[in-house]
Amino acid sequence: MPPSSGAPLEAPETGSGTASVKASSAEAPFALAIDAMGGDGAPGIVIDGLQRVAERHPGIRLLLVGDEAVIAPLLARSRASAICTVRHAGSVISNEIKGTAALRLRDSSMRVAIDAVARNEALGVVSAGNSGALLALAKIVVKTIPGIDRPALAAISPSAGGDVVMLDLGANVACDSRNLAEFALMGEAFASVVLGLPAPTIGLLNVGSEQMKGDDRIRQAADMLRASPLSSQFHGFVEGHDITAGTTDVVVTDGFTGNVALKTGEGAMKLAGSLLKQVFKASLLSRIAYLLARPGLDRMREWLDPRRYNGAVLLGLNGVVVKSHGGADAEGFAHAVDVAMDMVTHRFNERIRESVSRFEAARTGSVAAERAANASSDEPVASRLATTG
Repeated sequence: MPPSSGAPLEAPETGSGTASVKASSAEAPFALAIDAMGGDGAPGIVIDGLQRVAERHPGIRLLLVGDEAVIAPLLARSRASAICTVRHAGSVISNEIKGTAALRLRDSSMRVAIDAVARNEALGVVSAGNSGALLALAKIVVKTIPGIDRPALAAISPSAGGDVVMLDLGANVACDSRNLAEFALMGEAFASVVLGLPAPTIGLLNVGSEQMKGDDRIRQAADMLRASPLSSQFHGFVEGHDITAGTTDVVVTDGFTGNVALKTGEGAMKLAGSLLKQVFKASLLSRIAYLLARPGLDRMREWLDPRRYNGAVLLGLNGVVVKSHGGADAEGFAHAVDVAMDMVTHRFNERIRESVSRFEAARTGSVAAERAANASSDEPVASRLATTG
């Protein structure tokens, strides 16, 4: 995945603040609101990650949300203080809390950070906290972009052909054909912005690559994409092995299938790593072979480093929402912030709105053309009936 551009937003720099603050309506919004209390090592890991962010994006302003008494001493010793302003939040959403219960914790660090996005005080939010709570809060508080029926969870994974965007990864267990077409639209925009691809190719995950394969829902989604502005980028159906082969830049599926595919891929990676360790520890000769192969293995480890792919994104909302893995270290959390910054800097949501407009215009034009064709085919019949009368 290419590094973040690091281009600062046009907003004044601020030092750290230790009092609860509220952005002035005349002041540019914060680039991001950060949930300081989410994740296994929070808030220490979060602030260590933001120190790396300060080096990459020195001109940005971040709203750091959490327990001020805990955050302030840590921030005072960090270079992250140059880009952060603190807002106090009195509680934390634990990993055991369900999404519906999280809605009632209005003073939680996650909720206060998301509220900042809903009030246009921040352009996006990053949290390593409870996934279910983040999804529920984001859907209800931030809400979807007009024209998008459901948001989708997207992430980047490695493949033989380069990085691949995959969605949905669990936000929607059941989807209809229009949902899948909208996911393709959002995935294409995400791949363009974050991966820097001028015209990402799109594949619909199916049980086969032939056009007659799959159920009515997925075949209808394919027809929608062939009739859309994305028709030239639509590859067609792809199978499970095409994900790691990199056959397309974007792989679209429903949340149930996507989550199963994601967890299966993670399990396969762990198995491969475990087997390699066993092979290289089996004998003296295999240990010597490891020393000879170590430079190549180090390159592979770097390429497959999960920190490079940290940061799942909830696409289709009125703001950027990025979920960092709860167990991410400082570098992994910084990468999740990089993803959010790429989306904010390149005005990702504006691209989604433009794509939705083009998609709707194409659909409306297709319907109008079909009606005109039907009316034209009916006209001779009407004329004959009039002549007969």
